[in-house]
Amino acid sequence: MLRWIRQQLGFDPPHQSDTRTVYIANRFPQHGHYVPQKFADNRIISSKYTIWNFIPKNLFEQFRRIANFYFLIIFLVQLMIDTPTSPVTSGLPLFFVITVTAIKQGYEDWLRHKADNEVNGAPVFVVRSGSLVQTRSKNVGDIVRVAKDETFPADLVLLSSDRAEGTCHITTASLDGETNLKTHFAVPETAVSQTVSKLESLQAVVECQQPEADLYRYHVGVGLVEMVSCLTQVACIRPLGPENLLLRGARLKNTKEIFGVAVYTGMESKMALNYKCKSQKRSAVEKSMNTFLIIYLGILLLEAVLSTILKYAWQSERKWDEPFYNEKTEQEKNSSKILQFISDFLAFLVLYNFIIPISLYVTVEMQKFLGSFFIGWDLDLYHVESDQKAQVNTSDLNEELGQVEYVFTDKTGTLTENEMQFRECSINGVKFQEINGKLVPEGHPLYYYFYYNLFEELFLKAVSLCHTVQINYDQTDGPRDTFLQANGVSDPVEYYASSPDEKALVEATRRMGVTFVGNNGENMEIKTFGRSEKYKLLHVLEFDANRRRMSVILQTPSGEKVLFTKGAESSIFPHARSGEVDKTRVHVDEFALKGLRTLVVACRRFSAGEYEEVDRRLHEARTALQQREERLAEVFSFIERDLELLGATGVEDRLQEKVQETIEALRLAGIKVWVLTGDKHETAVSVSLSCGHFHRTMNILELVQQKSDSELRCVSPRPPSYRRIREDHVIQHGLVVDGTSLSLALRQHERLFMEVCRSCSAVLCCRMAPLQKAKVVRLIKTSPEKPITLAIGDGANDVSMIQEANVGIGIMGKEGRQAVRNSDYAIARFKFLAKLLLVHGHFYYIRIATLVQYFFYKNVCFITPQFLYQFFCLFSQQTLYDSVYLTLYNICFTSLPVLVYSLFEQLVHPHVLQSKPALYRDISKNALLSFKPFLYWTLQGFSHAFVFFFGSYILMGEDTSLMGNGQMFGNWTFGTLVFTVMVITVTLKLALETHYWTWMNHFVTWGSIAFYFIFSLFYGGIIWPFLHTQDMYFVFVQLLSSGSAWFAIIIVVVTCLFPDVVKKVLYRHLRPTSTQKSQVSSTCGQPPLPPPPYQAR
Repeated sequence: MLRWIRQQLGFDPPHQSDTRTVYIANRFPQHGHYVPQKFADNRIISSKYTIWNFIPKNLFEQFRRIANFYFLIIFLVQLMIDTPTSPVTSGLPLFFVITVTAIKQGYEDWLRHKADNEVNGAPVFVVRSGSLVQTRSKNVGDIVRVAKDETFPADLVLLSSDRAEGTCHITTASLDGETNLKTHFAVPETAVSQTVSKLESLQAVVECQQPEADLYRYHVGVGLVEMVSCLTQVACIRPLGPENLLLRGARLKNTKEIFGVAVYTGMESKMALNYKCKSQKRSAVEKSMNTFLIIYLGILLLEAVLSTILKYAWQSERKWDEPFYNEKTEQEKNSSKILQFISDFLAFLVLYNFIIPISLYVTVEMQKFLGSFFIGWDLDLYHVESDQKAQVNTSDLNEELGQVEYVFTDKTGTLTENEMQFRECSINGVKFQEINGKLVPEGHPLYYYFYYNLFEELFLKAVSLCHTVQINYDQTDGPRDTFLQANGVSDPVEYYASSPDEKALVEATRRMGVTFVGNNGENMEIKTFGRSEKYKLLHVLEFDANRRRMSVILQTPSGEKVLFTKGAESSIFPHARSGEVDKTRVHVDEFALKGLRTLVVACRRFSAGEYEEVDRRLHEARTALQQREERLAEVFSFIERDLELLGATGVEDRLQEKVQETIEALRLAGIKVWVLTGDKHETAVSVSLSCGHFHRTMNILELVQQKSDSELRCVSPRPPSYRRIREDHVIQHGLVVDGTSLSLALRQHERLFMEVCRSCSAVLCCRMAPLQKAKVVRLIKTSPEKPITLAIGDGANDVSMIQEANVGIGIMGKEGRQAVRNSDYAIARFKFLAKLLLVHGHFYYIRIATLVQYFFYKNVCFITPQFLYQFFCLFSQQTLYDSVYLTLYNICFTSLPVLVYSLFEQLVHPHVLQSKPALYRDISKNALLSFKPFLYWTLQGFSHAFVFFFGSYILMGEDTSLMGNGQMFGNWTFGTLVFTVMVITVTLKLALETHYWTWMNHFVTWGSIAFYFIFSLFYGGIIWPFLHTQDMYFVFVQLLSSGSAWFAIIIVVVTCLFPDVVKKVLYRHLRPTSTQKSQVSSTCGQPPLPPPPYQAR
């Protein structure tokens, strides 16, 4: 029960130890006092609420908002004390906002529950009581059968498959987006248990670490206890790693069936642990809204305090304190003055509380939610080749797209296609090019190599064997001999690789005569110029970001033990003992200058004694449960030394379409572009030049290979290059910095580094680790100017910077979907970024900025006459408007025009915004929500409110008769006249701000005014039985029956809006902005423009 309560409250029970023990098939020890460990069930929960906690949890989250909490307090005050307005005036709008938001969030969570139930309710086959049982409940320790093309229901340790060697192929596209086939293995002791009866008799224990989120990390030891007889037991221990673990969400491919034991289930599976709750990003507009809200709270408190003081000042005279028609009761005479003052203050607070627009939040949410569909509907953001359209993961940041000042972009797969093509290589100090599938030495373009020497053949063999490439034969039923099939000609060989580089290299060696045929887990086969050779695969030393290389240890057909390794030149050259190191280094630099991705290839031969030591140390490190990674890193370093350098490869990654034009458009828009990449310095600079990030005329400053603070001090403080940047405003400067130098710069010279970077037009950071990318983004984001940052990338290594930036964009590329899943927006190509920012960002920002300013303006217009009216009613807290009008003003009468405006407004045509990127500068730095526009809208609201009130007051003067029968209007008629003028004026004010009119704008603008008149006639023309008082009965009809009232409405509306029209005309002619100039040029003398870009597919 306690565990259930902790889970409902969101607390995970603490694990008692660092490891867990899983008994296969739940065969627990029969001796001693064994207490089974408690594990999570297999339910996946991605939903936020349950049926029990939805109401309290949702209410708690909603009342964390200042406006909602404020109106709740006002509502409670109206219930507790005698206030001039009904509690309904605050309670109904609050209830509407809370209800609409709760329905929206509840519906979204219901969809998550529905998806969870589909996953959790999927049946699986489990081995129980000697047979396969179909069930929906899966627990840790259960032996699960999974068939071909099914997904794994939990994290399983592979026990056996239909293949004799105990291997299976899987794809992890739903986890990391990699579509290649990956091979996983069962230990030999369990691989033979291919039937239910054998699995039923298997006695084994898996001891592994507690759940962790890392998909590629798994430390485990499995203790196998096989029953030989009643008296004898043979026990053995086998280490397991990531290659033995089948992750939930992965899919079984090219294998008929497998059996595995569940070790992590439900929310403890690695897939569930990667359901990362991203930190809540708040846009600059939301921060401005909160600031304005606090200012208006101050205005509200000031009005309430002033009214309370003036009331008591007025009542200092006895004739006003206790007039003959309103004598005080004994209780009022004896009541505390302090309590009476507080009560009056709260009453005024309630009277003026509508200056805070509670419906602003729900309108903003609706605008963001509905407006986000335009991105997905835009055919200009649709990529035909991949059939992918733009998607919105977070609609809360739409307007932030119009405020970006820095773009941080990955290179590979983002600026480039991530489609690799082999171009050149260096073998034993000789540079070769590929011509018609043959390697040709440089300088001999007509000399084709039909025969390779032994060294060149060894290089090609190393490239074709040192990888983790898999082959898919599209196996249809059961296991087949992959080697025999590959040797035939019936089925084509298709390679699948975790990285495009490996696939390009293996395909290149196939064209050159050395073909990788297949890998069955124990042997790797190649065909060298038609001659088949089998190599026994002894060990694979996996790639990691620290070593930056991967290796395989093989036994050649002659029995020799050899290590083949490939990796970055910085990770191979220092460990090379022989070979043409200097020549190869020169060739690698030349490849990099051409923009090619480089890998260096080397080998090492082991004697029998050396291999025995290598095998022993690898076994010890891989079976260690404590500090396993550190011990493996140490062993890998011991093995990958004394290398014989074979050569290097150069692979080309093509630039994506229109990358150069996109970067130039961003630069013209005032956005600085930084490229953050893990590639080497020369390659990164070459690509930056080719894509237009760096110009040929740009002065390039380099901060690379700084390995100590003493070296870094040579360029600081205030180096000549820095002074030249600050003094020279004509030449553009670019900065190149590598990861090592960046770490040192941030350690001791962060401020100077920031000043240099901000003064440069373009910055290139190379050799960057994923966390360094995020650190650079955070450095700029938290600088004193607080610029809006955007990060864009396509791989898992870009996730950290995507989550760190104010706006994160994922590219739907070839490096998986992690970047897309963790992004705020996702697009198929980098070129779409220009329209996303320059058009959609521009539109979203002007729409929501005007929406926010307009909301505060119309509420100032609404409540200021209420404040002015108190001067004429002795601050008796008499309300100017009827309670129904108070309630419906923001909900019905003025809500739809601004919502439609915020969805469709376009100051300039989209094609003009794309052709003139400089227009983006007009809205940068939150220009439309700065203090000056806020002050303008607020003062305009106060001035209009004064005109509403005093214009109506002058018209209806003390002795003026406006009725046909000589009667005068009463106070409710006066308030209704002010309210009528106000509704018409604020609606027409928004019409003046509208540039792009659609039929929907016309419908809601004129329809809102018509609805107000129809509603008022209906509300005041009928005696409603459920209203105990009906002050508005026949008031509106009497008002409209007076011609003078109609004249007053027209005069007051024109008086309010005419100065605004004059101001707009003068500013447009005397001080036009770039946007206004573009509006004129796009409508005068220009050819007709294409239709708007929003077209639903």
